[in-house]
Amino acid sequence: MTASGGMWRNWARSEKVRPVRVERPSSVGAVQRAVVAAARQGLRVKAVGASHSFSGVAVAPDVQLDLDAIEGVLAVDVETRRVTLAAGTKLHQLHALLRPHGLALANMGDIDRQTIAGATSTGTHGTGGRFGGLATQIVALTLVTASGELLTVSETENAELLPAARVGLGALGVLVDLTIQCVPAFLLRAVDRPEPLEPVLDSYLERSADADHFEFYWFPHTETALTKTNTRLPIDAERRPLSRVGRWVDDEFLANGLYRGVCAVGTVLPGVIPAVSRFAQRLTGHRDVTDVSPRVFVTNRSVRFRELEYALPREVVPEALRAVKQLIEKRGWRISFPIEVRSAAADDNWLSTAYGRETGYIAVHRYFRERPDEYFRAVEEIMIAHEGRPHWGKMHYRDAASLRGVYPRFDEFLAARDRLDPDRLFGNPYLEKVLGA
Repeated sequence: MTASGGMWRNWARSEKVRPVRVERPSSVGAVQRAVVAAARQGLRVKAVGASHSFSGVAVAPDVQLDLDAIEGVLAVDVETRRVTLAAGTKLHQLHALLRPHGLALANMGDIDRQTIAGATSTGTHGTGGRFGGLATQIVALTLVTASGELLTVSETENAELLPAARVGLGALGVLVDLTIQCVPAFLLRAVDRPEPLEPVLDSYLERSADADHFEFYWFPHTETALTKTNTRLPIDAERRPLSRVGRWVDDEFLANGLYRGVCAVGTVLPGVIPAVSRFAQRLTGHRDVTDVSPRVFVTNRSVRFRELEYALPREVVPEALRAVKQLIEKRGWRISFPIEVRSAAADDNWLSTAYGRETGYIAVHRYFRERPDEYFRAVEEIMIAHEGRPHWGKMHYRDAASLRGVYPRFDEFLAARDRLDPDRLFGNPYLEKVLGA
């Protein structure tokens, strides 16, 4: 199905474009035909998933491919625990799709609105010092190349491309399916509690290495961190989930409804933000629940925000966060959103933010009605000074010249792009900036 004329905006309202036309293919063959037609007309093609990237990675000035109709489980190998998923499958659908097979993703982020292809292509990750991002779970994938052909990339076919294609930014072709290495379904015991910030920073390296999944949020204008420690348990362990009322109070009323009002007031009266932050940190934490992994990993986020996130060598995270704290105090900014700190294991995917090093993440946010640039640019300077790599799906201000130095396999990725898309059929302004024209 083809349409034209509509304005596309991403979830955060940080990017918009009016494509020449929108294609909504319902089959892999239709994707191939759309790519061939665009190439014949001299138009570029970009696939869009759930529009949850904060950066311009999915902006499609020419032909936008909406893959919503290409979804679901295509194959399951119960013995190897490998599941092939259509590219448009949403992460929030996976629990119901994998549960009948007794399987789950090994790790997840805290948002599940994205498609599996969009999340992996931009390097989406969760937290856990011994666990990689979503893309590390890919063992095979299928691309529609610039010629309209299908290319299988796996451990046995075109294996040299797998480290490039797992986090491919949509620059190598259109992903139409992915095979994921799953694990047996499991429970998570989640312990959330507020703690003094400095001891949390002092213990971050140890806790991020020892716990299955550890993260914390720091509320600016306070000395408090909300720590979240998740421990993996067998699926037949005792469940102690939040009650329906408790989940509504925590995840809807406090985290979304009340917080939306706080952010709205803060844009008009920024002077109230420090007091509100101190009040908010007293309301949160003190939770101990055990439930199936997706219900613990994921948090509903309906308050719109914009985000900059950087991956750092894990050992410098405490120093970098202290520098951000000093920056906020020095500039006198009123920041209503907490700062999130997570971790991930090193991996070998060429454009992964965790390539080749044990990694920690610092993410800063602003309410979508606030102007983020001054804050984000200043934080980015701190992250660059600590050898940071920006999350491809979050806002940042880097270009190819500055990124080449922090990605040892950057030029090898460009060579793979030259091989698969020499005419830049899958390019857009964002890719021109971060990969070079």
